[in-house]
Amino acid sequence: MFSLSPLEMAYCGAVLLFAYGLRGSTGFGGALGMPFLALVIPLKVLVPVWTLLGAASSLTILGRERKLVAGRDLVAFVPWCVLGIAIGLYFFKTLDAHTLARGLGIMVFSYGGYSLWQTLRPASGRRAVPRALGPLASALSGVVGALFGTMSTLFIAIYLDARALAKDAFRATISAMLLTLSVVRGIGYYAVGEFTGEVWLTFAAAVPLMLAGIYIGDRINVNISELAFRRMVSVLLMLCGVPLLLK
Repeated sequence: MFSLSPLEMAYCGAVLLFAYGLRGSTGFGGALGMPFLALVIPLKVLVPVWTLLGAASSLTILGRERKLVAGRDLVAFVPWCVLGIAIGLYFFKTLDAHTLARGLGIMVFSYGGYSLWQTLRPASGRRAVPRALGPLASALSGVVGALFGTMSTLFIAIYLDARALAKDAFRATISAMLLTLSVVRGIGYYAVGEFTGEVWLTFAAAVPLMLAGIYIGDRINVNISELAFRRMVSVLLMLCGVPLLLK
């Protein structure tokens, strides 16, 4: 953190306000901040920080919808997720920052492409996810989340799709699962010594900006359709993945 120039610090602050402003206003878009921050902050620092921010923001948002959480589906998710986190932690500990950055670049570019493709498909052409894929999607969410601190939402959504939840329960349960994922990952990072002093300082600096972004987003009406917004985010993620691949 202290190695960043004033311009890079201002850039990080703007990214946090923008990402969490989107989440507070639209309910999605927060994941956009992680790959943009990875352009200037080493992933060995950023991933634990993003885990703490994810837990804090999920607690803030989940408070209003906690009664809608599908408890049985959440309990079924946890064992496979923990297994995935254990695998992801092993590779996070053994891989260097440059390799992780390139891996994140591949994930971000692929995720953006997949999300854009999903918005272009006709709704009638989408098929239900086989229920048997639920455990695999749960484990993959743990692996990807532990490795990169983001992009696990895709696999959680696949898991919940396989469980065939109603819309309101889907939204509340995915927040609860992201919170669970953040807490378990946080315990894992602590166990392997990744919560350094630099991580805590960066988190402390980021929290006010995260809360300010959510507060501002709650009070701003973004005049754009959800479909158009998702397409915009997908394209931005693909563009952001390119410099990460070149790091």
